[in-house]
Amino acid sequence: MAKDVLCEVNNCKYWGQGNKCHAEEIYVVSHRGDQASKSEETDCKTFVPEV
Repeated sequence: MAKDVLCEVNNCKYWGQGNKCHAEEIYVVSHRGDQASKSEETDCKTFVPEV
């Protein structure tokens, strides 16, 4: 399991200094069902805009 989860989307509610993600869980989905060939075919569903 990854020790640190990094994220550059600094308008996300879970974004922290040093590009650290502070979400308890990360949910990533594929645009093509249950498989992806490259990162561009995926999305992070954990993202929540900072209010």
